[in-house]
Amino acid sequence: MAAGAPRIFVSHLSGVPVFDPNGDQVGRVRDLVAMLRVGGRPPRLLGLVVEVVSRRRIFLPMTRVTGVESGQVITTGVVNMRRFEQRPTERLILGELLDRRVRLVADGEEVTVLDVAIQQLPARRDWEIDRIFVRKGKSGALRRRGETLTVEWSAVTGFSLEEHGQGAENLVATFEQMRPADVANVLHHLTPKRRAEVASALDDDRLADVMEELPEDEQVEILGKLKEERAADVLEAMDPDDAADLLSELPEDDKERLLTLMRPDDAADVRRLLSYEENTAGGLMTTEPIVLRPDATVADALARVRQSDLSPALAAQVYVCRPPDETPTGKYLGTVHFQRLLRDPPFTLVSSIVDTGLAPLRPDASLPVVTSYLAAYNMVAVPVVDESGSLLGAVTVDDVLDHLLPDDWRETDFHSEGAGGPEDSERAEGALRGN
Repeated sequence: MAAGAPRIFVSHLSGVPVFDPNGDQVGRVRDLVAMLRVGGRPPRLLGLVVEVVSRRRIFLPMTRVTGVESGQVITTGVVNMRRFEQRPTERLILGELLDRRVRLVADGEEVTVLDVAIQQLPARRDWEIDRIFVRKGKSGALRRRGETLTVEWSAVTGFSLEEHGQGAENLVATFEQMRPADVANVLHHLTPKRRAEVASALDDDRLADVMEELPEDEQVEILGKLKEERAADVLEAMDPDDAADLLSELPEDDKERLLTLMRPDDAADVRRLLSYEENTAGGLMTTEPIVLRPDATVADALARVRQSDLSPALAAQVYVCRPPDETPTGKYLGTVHFQRLLRDPPFTLVSSIVDTGLAPLRPDASLPVVTSYLAAYNMVAVPVVDESGSLLGAVTVDDVLDHLLPDDWRETDFHSEGAGGPEDSERAEGALRGN
């Protein structure tokens, strides 16, 4: 864990108010949602169950939480008001884990769970269950209360999933150890019915990552079997360019209905991408590159580059623009490459080290022009600007490769040639086929 990262016991979060950035109360915390994992690994905290003013209980992902301190929770201000529905792989910490009887690994003694501590992982937005507070002695015993102690998650047994089960929970837990492309490879070889069952058990972020690696016809198939509200959630979790590619395959009425269900900001990005031709820079680009203002420092840039949810291609450079710093931005000033960030002192302004030597592309640039640009200048991403000089997005090399490779490239069994994780992939596929 990161030095100084606060450890929070969940009992202290029960009923605390949730505020948006403006200080307006959104609701109160009623529970926390975690996903168990195999092999004694600490569960990942997915989000909070928040009761809003109307007494409706909604799900607030931890990625939307910016602060947990002083008896309050602060959100980004973007809250999905759809009613919370617990999924098969999810566990409610207050409702299901507390007061549970488990055993200490060291001596097999049975203990009662009194509280659970969570902590944020270093340099990431992910949270995990970090410790558990337990009491020794028989449950409900009328004798003197037993000894209490705080132990690591791995020090107890009775929570985690078994490695060799074949339920949806165990499959999802196995998938968590695999890259999205490897999970997609497993799903690709399943029957449509089984593929839909497994997809429904994945959380939104994980399903979004996996769907981005599937052929478009299978993406459409999976999306069509989800409830419309959840389909919109998954589209929001996808990269905007991938979401736009998927929606472009749907009938116009279905596409418009899903866009209406999405959060307005996410839908606006996707609508903008849908306005460009598919095999152009505008159709290929992502609208979420790293954008910094001229007065940002190298330290600011490195902090953004370190974000774990960025692809390596997007993290390879930052784009310096005048405000606003969300696409479409103010005037595009240039690019600062990651290697240059490593060579300059942290207090250096990015405006003083910006590379202005390479001209950006226009959104109507064709696929051959984009590929030639990347190849000629040995780049992994290229900025895209409009006629006024505002940054619209960036095309990354992985998006270009998706359009250059043959349609059936995912059929290639590249996993057998040391691409990573073959044992996990084979084990997961065997378990899935056995169900």
